[in-house]
Amino acid sequence: MKIIVCVSLVPDSTTKVKISGNGMSIDENGVSYILNPYDEFAVEEALQLREKNGGEVIAVSFGTDKAKEAIKKAFQMGADKGVLIKTESADFDSFSAAKNLADYIGSQSPDLVLMGKQSIDFDGLLLPSMISEMTGMPSTSVVVKLDVNGTSITAEREIEGGKEVLQLSMPAIIGVQKGINEPRYPNLKSIMAAKSKPIEEISATYNGNIVKTVEMKLPPAKSAGKIFSNGKDDVAELVKLLREEAKVI
Repeated sequence: MKIIVCVSLVPDSTTKVKISGNGMSIDENGVSYILNPYDEFAVEEALQLREKNGGEVIAVSFGTDKAKEAIKKAFQMGADKGVLIKTESADFDSFSAAKNLADYIGSQSPDLVLMGKQSIDFDGLLLPSMISEMTGMPSTSVVVKLDVNGTSITAEREIEGGKEVLQLSMPAIIGVQKGINEPRYPNLKSIMAAKSKPIEEISATYNGNIVKTVEMKLPPAKSAGKIFSNGKDDVAELVKLLREEAKVI
């Protein structure tokens, strides 16, 4: 089984975000980067399928040289090969990422494509469906359980108020959600082995954006809370504030 896992490098969720002087991007000073947590679930699921069915796991990322760190993390977990679709600029939108990944996926004829349902920086949940449209492969996302039997896939996904079970035919694209598995911790042997695995670099096939960042800003600081200490005597004032300031009634 040939499995491609799309991985991305994102700012650590514990990072205190600052906006750069141009108001168009984050200030990267002091920011640490990690493998997108949802992609960790995708890598783990791919490894478990390889262990069960044989084959190879190929970790693919689109981005600048920095994106190699995401591939190296996938290597440490156990991925067999790594490919960087290299772009010179970090200023790209979801369409550009999807188009480049779709072109590569289409050239490789994989049995299965796995990725996180979203990246924790953009939070767009766009790539599984966009790549599906570009490649013609069926897809589903927010998957919490996956069963592969021959060329048939049964996927259980979270929906509002419940779960939905779908059947797809391979090749297919699956966006995974937290809960599908528990990603393994790399051991010393796998970490050392990862250092000797080469990362293939290929040039981006598309460098245009259809979405432009106009402005980036932090949410307004929360105002100080108000404490009422006179019991029922404060009811009228509370109702007034809820109506005029909070605007919830």
